[in-house]
Amino acid sequence: MRLLLLSNSTAPRRGYLDHAREEIDALLDGVRRLVFVPYALADRDGYTAQVAKALEPLGLEVTGAHTAADPAGLIGGAEAVFVGGGNSFRLLKALHEHGLVRAIRERVAAGVPYIGSSAGTNMACPTLRTTNDMPIVQPPSFEALGLLPFQINPHYLDPRPDLGHMGETRAARLEQFLEENDVPVVGLREGTWLRRDADRLTLGGIAAGAVLFRRGVAPAELSPGADLSPLLDERPRFDSPA
Repeated sequence: MRLLLLSNSTAPRRGYLDHAREEIDALLDGVRRLVFVPYALADRDGYTAQVAKALEPLGLEVTGAHTAADPAGLIGGAEAVFVGGGNSFRLLKALHEHGLVRAIRERVAAGVPYIGSSAGTNMACPTLRTTNDMPIVQPPSFEALGLLPFQINPHYLDPRPDLGHMGETRAARLEQFLEENDVPVVGLREGTWLRRDADRLTLGGIAAGAVLFRRGVAPAELSPGADLSPLLDERPRFDSPA
């Protein structure tokens, strides 16, 4: 598998996808046509146009999955797949409704590059359960693409004691997840990403890095360049209370 999983699509003071342009270009070397999956936002035409404009300097032709009478068939012939961010619940519902869960899995297993951003990164996990989003719609299942055997929390935010009471921290919510599920979670800070090439998994992006959460173990800081390949051997256990 070849995966690029971005925490976010827009960095401060940068244009859409600018912060990851070199990494995208490297992943898509030789690719000329890409299928974009825009179902996380309501304005699918506008979203696809935004992605097409951002990727035009790389010489990529972008087609929105929503424009096809048979989106799964379109994915079946894709040279690369990009699943964009937005609301994860809306996105997963659409993936199930259009038969794209199986279609994307099969295409990526065949070696086609997959890019995910935010909600699209959530989709690469076994389940939706570590998203930050509000459930504005109800998917038929929380089962996602399962391109990785562990979970990711994009847009991970560190606790800010100086701000006073702000409700539950992201770390506290992930610890609650681990009370009921025995599976690692990588909290990706803004400006970071995971890159998978076959059996190798590395952390990339800015110096802020990421945080690895495991049941019964203190959270561990991860720096860019970290080799996270052992996570690919994990066997997740969901609905398994501590």
